[in-house]
Amino acid sequence: MWRRSFSSSTSSRASEMLALKEKEWDALVVGGGHNGLTAAAYLARGGLSVAVLERRHIIGGAAVTEELVPGFKFSRCSYLQSLLRPSIIRELELARHGLKLLKRNPSSFTPCLDGRYLLLGPNKELNHSEISKFSKRDADAYPRYESQLERFCKFMDIVLDSPTPESLQGISSFTDRLKNKLHNSAFWTSCFNQALSLGQKDMVDFMDLLLSPASKVLNNWFESDVLKATLGMDAVIGATGSVHTPGSGYVLLHHVMGETDGDRGIWSYVEGGMGSVSMAIGNAAREAGAHILTNAEVVLIQTVPKLRTYAYFEFYPELLKDFAAITCKLNKRVYCIGGISVSQLMIKDSGVVNGVLLADGTEMHSSIVLSNATPYKTFMELVPNNVLPEDFILSIKHSDYSSATTKINIAVDTLPQFQCCKSSYPDSGPQHVGTIHIGSESMDEIGTACQEAVNGLPSPRPVIEMTIPSVLDNTISPPGKHVINLFIQYTPYKPSDGSWSDPAYRVLSLGQGRDNSSWVVVIDLESFAKRCFSLIDEYAPRFSSSIISYDMLTPPDLEREIGLTGGNIFHGAMGLDSLFLMRPVKGWSNYKTPVQGLYLCGSGAHPGGGVMGAPGRNAADVVLQEYKKPLN
Repeated sequence: MWRRSFSSSTSSRASEMLALKEKEWDALVVGGGHNGLTAAAYLARGGLSVAVLERRHIIGGAAVTEELVPGFKFSRCSYLQSLLRPSIIRELELARHGLKLLKRNPSSFTPCLDGRYLLLGPNKELNHSEISKFSKRDADAYPRYESQLERFCKFMDIVLDSPTPESLQGISSFTDRLKNKLHNSAFWTSCFNQALSLGQKDMVDFMDLLLSPASKVLNNWFESDVLKATLGMDAVIGATGSVHTPGSGYVLLHHVMGETDGDRGIWSYVEGGMGSVSMAIGNAAREAGAHILTNAEVVLIQTVPKLRTYAYFEFYPELLKDFAAITCKLNKRVYCIGGISVSQLMIKDSGVVNGVLLADGTEMHSSIVLSNATPYKTFMELVPNNVLPEDFILSIKHSDYSSATTKINIAVDTLPQFQCCKSSYPDSGPQHVGTIHIGSESMDEIGTACQEAVNGLPSPRPVIEMTIPSVLDNTISPPGKHVINLFIQYTPYKPSDGSWSDPAYRVLSLGQGRDNSSWVVVIDLESFAKRCFSLIDEYAPRFSSSIISYDMLTPPDLEREIGLTGGNIFHGAMGLDSLFLMRPVKGWSNYKTPVQGLYLCGSGAHPGGGVMGAPGRNAADVVLQEYKKPLN
């Protein structure tokens, strides 16, 4: 009976999958990351038939939860939420679909080797008291600094929540040109009005923030090394540059422009891990009618030649005299048109999308495809290389996809006990709630760590952001045990002193525990992981001995496992030359591509990386405009 039931269920599932793959879809989404799911949700709500095709066995892309150690659920790549646009949370009713945000208070903890520490959070009195331990002047300046950033973030809302004011590409109708001009005019008018409300002084400070190194901005505000380093970490997360890199001030803003439940700059954990964000969006998409297929790897975006019709008229006086039939030659076939001969030429142009090819050989058909893959993956690997303009290919190929980021997810049997606050908080305490900054007591330390990676070496004293989400979320670890995330910089993609594929270089070995019931870490002195854990031991003695097991993703691992070109968590660098009208490349910032019907909806498109959802929502808006349907 069980076998018959199982066989019937499997057969039914196979038939259902076959029917889905044979369907003619209004739109196909390549990649089930959070942006692809967001785009699918809005397209389905707009009445389009949509299928999401995810390569892995699980949706979410970099916003994913995986139980890699029994009982421990890791936010394997992204690990905090704040940037997800409030409009998406509201419009897709993500709370109803299972999204639960866990606010952190305090939100930041920086331990010092000299026995001091700095706690920061939404509590203004706490901030003033804590910063005063290092500088009374800085404590007084900090509220003004936060207020200024909040004013700048209001300006950025206009930029984040709408497609860019890009010029139309190629031939377009008068109506399309008029709509484009109206959209662009409305966009710039909104920016102008917001600039007026800021005033000239704030606008000058805003431009200074965008163009300057974060170190310059922070030095102008503060004098305490610990405070500047703590804030400066936001400017380098996911970047290959340091706090001294021009333009790093923008990334500082990028990481404070988010909010949680209306509170600006507040980062939160997500109950169940970051995969819960993707699951909630996926649930909203399914409710709207979208279909999500996993283990459905796209290997080719299929195109057909694009036809352009050119006509010229040949008048034959001898035939016109008596209105005889005039012939029109088209591909050696003769059509009769009274009085005028129309000759048409078929010209191969950039091509038109007509579907995708899956790894199993299945063809799925649609005249619209949205790619949530990186720009490099989309245009250099999925799109046939003969349908794209050469200048476009060169721009994509030479964009910056470099990464210096490694993520380590750890299962531990006890919380780390930080030496600097052991007397104040002997067990668990506020130091465990927020982001813990390890090895970054000054901006010079961050700069030195970065320079080592520039020279091809993983940082001898890496800069580490540690988070312990299980302190607030009891659904992701067994009782009494914890999940720890380490976001580590700087680690070059190709180290000059070894290879990430060499186990002795990258990881620790595992040995059987004393009670033979669990695995514990046996430390290899040459491994990079050992280097990170030993650094944490300096601040929290015996941290290494608490490790049960761990998962490590270096830049090549992020590329292979998650599909992030070069291991870059933003789908491409977030420098000023790669933002707004320049993202992914100049002339193509409006989610459209040189291939008709192909759109980019991932973090490689405007406004960029982070678990934001804005690229997916904005791309869906552009597609729905083609169907003359509203975004809702």
